[in-house]
Amino acid sequence: MNREDVTDLVIQAKVKKGLKWADVAAKVGLSKEWVTAACLGQMTLTAEQAAVIGDVFDLPDEARLWLQEVPYKGSLPTSVPTDPLIYRFYELISVYGTTFKALIHEEFGDGIMSAIDFRMDLQREAHPAGDRVQIVMSGKFLPYKTY
Repeated sequence: MNREDVTDLVIQAKVKKGLKWADVAAKVGLSKEWVTAACLGQMTLTAEQAAVIGDVFDLPDEARLWLQEVPYKGSLPTSVPTDPLIYRFYELISVYGTTFKALIHEEFGDGIMSAIDFRMDLQREAHPAGDRVQIVMSGKFLPYKTY
């Protein structure tokens, strides 16, 4: 068994049980965004969190141990994503990436937005012309140091 096998078991159980990520996150006591990333193999769970996830998805003991291992982050199989939804994020960065960079540097200076000290909130936004996806991302600014 490896981390990818565990992710497959989680997804299979989620489908079979008809679960929603928000419901799973409520059982863990953390955001749906972080718990979903963890269940999809991108975050490390504590023993307690892995036990909850293991119970929710009826995972074997070995899978629960894998949930506690630091994963190889980055789950996309290709450099340019082919899934249409994920590709739109790639397109967004291709079009607006330099704008994000210019505005962050202008506001904060030379540095980066952390994806480690980070949080995200994804919500449905009702709109008369069709519902919208609202994503708020917040990452700590990390300035480059001189030495």
